[in-house]
Amino acid sequence: MPQPDMPAPQPVEAKKVSNFTAEGTQARPLVRFSNGESGDRIFKFAMVACGAAVLGMLLLIFYELVLRSGLSWHAFGLKFFVAHDWNPVSEHFGALPFVYGTLVSSFLALLIAVPLSVGVAVFTTEMCPGGLRAPLSFFVELLAAIPSVIYGLWGVFVLVPILRNYVEPFLARALGWTGFFEGPPYGISMLAAGIILAIMVIPIISSITREVLMVVPQHQREAALALGATRWEMIRVGVLRNARVGIMGAIILGLGRALGETMAVTMVIGNRPEIVKSLFAPGYTMASVLANEFTEATGDLYLSALIEIGLALFLVTIIVNALARLLVWTVTRGQPASTHAA
Repeated sequence: MPQPDMPAPQPVEAKKVSNFTAEGTQARPLVRFSNGESGDRIFKFAMVACGAAVLGMLLLIFYELVLRSGLSWHAFGLKFFVAHDWNPVSEHFGALPFVYGTLVSSFLALLIAVPLSVGVAVFTTEMCPGGLRAPLSFFVELLAAIPSVIYGLWGVFVLVPILRNYVEPFLARALGWTGFFEGPPYGISMLAAGIILAIMVIPIISSITREVLMVVPQHQREAALALGATRWEMIRVGVLRNARVGIMGAIILGLGRALGETMAVTMVIGNRPEIVKSLFAPGYTMASVLANEFTEATGDLYLSALIEIGLALFLVTIIVNALARLLVWTVTRGQPASTHAA
């Protein structure tokens, strides 16, 4: 039979995509990609330079302090930190009154600030209502943003009159037998410096303690409550016991802040280089003596003695902060804090 006249399908000619436009010019690609090696090298060099700059500044500060304090080291040696005299006229210098004032004021600040800070941290993480938690944390941390000179002015015009008229006479009557609260109530005293420092370190200790408490696993709390513990027992056993190392790190970090505070302490401590048992007496700290007398130092030995005090304060601050960071890291292990249901 005759076959129908039906043409077979013909192959379609493939069209080659060309990089040339209708005018015959080569089209430019919309996005250009490079191998990125040069950019990575520049970025790596910039980041390493930033990290090395911080370390270089610390080493430069340490080198300058050691260099400028060499005259005092050769003249007094280690006896400089155990001598009592501070007489620029006769060029007899001893830093023991300043070391004593720094340690006493800082210890007094921690004695006041630690219970308040831990209490605020426990309340905000365990017992505070959800709507009040964020505002309360904000206002506590806001204390750290206030300049120290404002604290000093508040201490001079508000705190000192209250201490002189009410607090110190009461402490003298109630606890004068201890020897720590005796003498005339000037208001300007070691006690005023300790209270000012306590207010200034509360935000630091409280915020770090709060972060450490939030890292404690939630199942620790649930397990304590499931065993029949009260809320106080749950917080004491399940939370505070697991976070005690981090809390200690926060306290030491607050101590580092208290050791280096200058303006607020200078305005309320009295600035008298004496070692007195009573907290009503004026005192002096290493930071405040630098602020008060550095511009008045005329002799080379006088200036070198002040720089040696600065070197000691610099080393102590670095050691205290490094120890605090290490203690906090042992608890958090670099893990971000996460919120939990109270």
